[in-house]
Amino acid sequence: MEPLSLFVSDDGDLPLPTSLQVAVQHGEVFTRPWVVEMILDLVGYTDDQDLADMRILEPACGQGAFLGPMVARLSASCRSRGRSLLDAINAIEAFDLVERNVEHSRAAIAAQLSSDGWRASDVEKVVRSWVRHGDFLLQELSLGTADFVVGNPPYIRLEDVPEERMRAYRHACSTMSGRSDIYIGFYDAGLRRLRQGGKLGFICADRWMRNQYGRGLRRLVTRDYSMDLVLTMHDVDAFEEQVSAYPAITVISRDTQGPAIAADASRAFDAEASSHFRTWVAETSQDLIKASSYHAARLPHWFPGEDSWPAASPARLSMLEDLSDRFRLLEDEITGTRVGIGIATGADKVFITRDADTAETDRLLPLAMVKDTTSGKLDWGGTYLVNPWDAQGQLVDLDEYPQLGAYFDEHRAALSKRYVAVKQPARWYKTIDKVDHKLTRQPKLLFPDMKLTIHPVLDEGGAYGLYPHHNLYYIVSDAWDMRVLGGLLLSKVAEAFVEAYAVKMRGGTLRFQAQYLRRIRVPDPAEMREEDRVALARAFEMRDVQAATEAALRAYGLDALPD
Repeated sequence: MEPLSLFVSDDGDLPLPTSLQVAVQHGEVFTRPWVVEMILDLVGYTDDQDLADMRILEPACGQGAFLGPMVARLSASCRSRGRSLLDAINAIEAFDLVERNVEHSRAAIAAQLSSDGWRASDVEKVVRSWVRHGDFLLQELSLGTADFVVGNPPYIRLEDVPEERMRAYRHACSTMSGRSDIYIGFYDAGLRRLRQGGKLGFICADRWMRNQYGRGLRRLVTRDYSMDLVLTMHDVDAFEEQVSAYPAITVISRDTQGPAIAADASRAFDAEASSHFRTWVAETSQDLIKASSYHAARLPHWFPGEDSWPAASPARLSMLEDLSDRFRLLEDEITGTRVGIGIATGADKVFITRDADTAETDRLLPLAMVKDTTSGKLDWGGTYLVNPWDAQGQLVDLDEYPQLGAYFDEHRAALSKRYVAVKQPARWYKTIDKVDHKLTRQPKLLFPDMKLTIHPVLDEGGAYGLYPHHNLYYIVSDAWDMRVLGGLLLSKVAEAFVEAYAVKMRGGTLRFQAQYLRRIRVPDPAEMREEDRVALARAFEMRDVQAATEAALRAYGLDALPD
């Protein structure tokens, strides 16, 4: 394929951005033949079937990396069944927007068919029918007309496409929202072309499985299709040229979700290893394999929903799916467990102080900061929130608090410039978030946003409770003993959930944000064994991660935490 030159217009009138012009001038990116053969095998396009009566679609054929093996298999299928080549005139549908690619592909497969002994007149007819000059994403969509869709879609940010064509793409492919990538549209259009039971097999960047711009595509897949296989190949030499594309092979079928395979290949994965992998996929007796160049696991089903899908080793994914099937989410109405974030003020330099004389005593709310959690015990450093909210969640009357009023008036110019103040001028001294005064007295676990490892810290609440700053996330619960829950969340089992879903920062730092903490699954606190509860609470008090992990494994019914 030739992904970087796909966006030259048919008539040459749509200008290419400079980045694409350079890419076109510097050649093409081809998928290695053994990778193509593997994809064709994984979707089931094999010459032991009557391929003349099926249709395979290649939406961006380039110079024929996929077309050659497809034609070879179709030719062999026709020969073995004594069928005419013309019987297969509708068996292949391939597109490319670059005319020279179309001509090159036609010439290559014509030579291939001629060498197989087919008549020249038949070869000319089928080749003209099979390979077409056009933009696949802007074709009039014939729903449900393909048994197979295969290829290597282009990876180009949508904003790098000329404005007119970008609008046309967004109109044609509803999943291409936000700062999308062109390949999202190829998934969208390719999936919609599948017949019931048909399969799509792409080698493509896997960022859509986790990024925001892939949400629409994830919604489409989990609603109407079955994610059958994901083979991550980030370090594999899968292309003829070196590219940094985070590729993965995905096989998706138009069917209800069934069992799925998650696999991860190392740099050593090659043609021989791919053959071994295909054999393992075809067999059903082994649920987990750790070969020298790849690991793979069979899952009962893929992860549901449009939220980001986890990224982990196949064995970890298998464990996470098992726990997701057996346990409820951490945030749960039944146990009254809630995950939240501390207060955002919109002007920390004004609303946060260490001066106890800044305002009236009851207008200074002790505030928990990240630095107060460093040791694993909450050690308040004397920081206050200058609090404009009363116990009912209303802004206080500054006339009733002259000291507070004088302080805010001193900083009125800075406070009034904020968006929240411009929007509501009469409430110019409000913080972005309201203060929930009940939270101060509640026992809660605090989590710094950025940390190398999960780091729950207990605020026991009561008369000496603190209110969390917005760099801290918190968990409160009606049912959990916070020390028991703290031990569970201190464990490597809980951390595995966050690692799988969270964005990793430079140096391996994890983001322990609410959206990731909410993905953690936990046992029912009422059903836990007393010895496990005691062990978790003790491990939390001692900050003993190993002991917490051992107790958590027992609570989850696991023998060990897979690598």
